[in-house]
Amino acid sequence: MKKLWILVMAICVTFSMAAVAQETSNSSDMGKDKAAAAAPLKSLKGTVKAEGDKVTFVDDADQKSWDVMNPEKLKGHEGHHVQVKAHVYADKNQIHVMSVKMLKKAASSM
Repeated sequence: MKKLWILVMAICVTFSMAAVAQETSNSSDMGKDKAAAAAPLKSLKGTVKAEGDKVTFVDDADQKSWDVMNPEKLKGHEGHHVQVKAHVYADKNQIHVMSVKMLKKAASSM
């Protein structure tokens, strides 16, 4: 009887620890959702600037300069006018580029 009681207690402890671990995992997933909500996906038009390893994106709308978190995504677009879809982290003055599209050059007025 004593062995049966120890077995039941061991099973209860194991299931309790599994439940706590699962709850902790769900809490960390909710933190990721909040981070994504804090950095909305936006479509921006502007120019890619590069100075050494640092890549920035200058928005056409307000001439604001954004640091690019993943500069490899804009490699080869330095100096070009592009449209990007990016998560905007306004509090950090950074963007995380998801996609980039070259824009046609505007016709110069004479």
